[in-house]
Amino acid sequence: MKLPFTKMHGISNDYIYVNAFDIQLPDPVRVARQVSQRRTGIGGDGLILICPSETAHARMEMYNADGSRGEMCGNGIRCVGKYLYDHRIATDNPLRVDTDAGLKVLFLEVEDGHVARVTVDMGEPILDGPQIPVAATGRVVNQPLHVDGQAYAVTCVSMGNPHCITFVDDVEAIALEKIGPQFESHAFFPNRVNTEFIQVVSPSELNMRVWERGSGETWACGTGACGAAVAAILNEKSERRVTVHLRGGDLEIEWRAEDNHVYMTGAAEEVFEGSVEVE
Repeated sequence: MKLPFTKMHGISNDYIYVNAFDIQLPDPVRVARQVSQRRTGIGGDGLILICPSETAHARMEMYNADGSRGEMCGNGIRCVGKYLYDHRIATDNPLRVDTDAGLKVLFLEVEDGHVARVTVDMGEPILDGPQIPVAATGRVVNQPLHVDGQAYAVTCVSMGNPHCITFVDDVEAIALEKIGPQFESHAFFPNRVNTEFIQVVSPSELNMRVWERGSGETWACGTGACGAAVAAILNEKSERRVTVHLRGGDLEIEWRAEDNHVYMTGAAEEVFEGSVEVE
């Protein structure tokens, strides 16, 4: 079948978006694997379907590049908000988008009739071990984890998907291609894990590199940036509002004391539209 798509990215975390209001994909796992290939497909960190919802303006379904289902993507959902508004599927502000990690509320910054930036209410961080999930009870904050023969001090957070955060002196010195897969598949993480390596620049700035389960190193991860900010606050390394510098750009993250919710603000951009033959 000929599949219409839109390529979009949030600070270089790029996905192929399909309007599932109009199209039914019988096998999105296989399509995600095909279209995400950067040499033989469209190229992206995965596939996101924008679907009808009975309880919200739309529902987001995301698949990583390897076809595995992801619960939530912070950069991806900002682009969903932009797509809904720019394509006039839903023009309310804020928008409500249902995800596998629950309902998310999106506040749109509109310029010349198009969405430029989006603030997402990501909800409360999950810190209880079994709910993240990790193989531990209670909070996992600055606890030792042995990976590839080395002890890392890790803090674990779920922002709808599991994250393991560790602080390093220099994120550029990390051999991420080597250590990332070993974190991802470590027995401590029953559902695998996204891993963030964080360098504290100042109490209001963090540098970050991320290894995403199912996709490898990506240039940005919105839920990971939220988890990193929460971890930095729990470890008394940052203020409650920080700028996270990623390879693809910056995200503004705030963990508000008044409601315990994490808010993420960043850009959303459309790259191009097209169609592709899928099996």
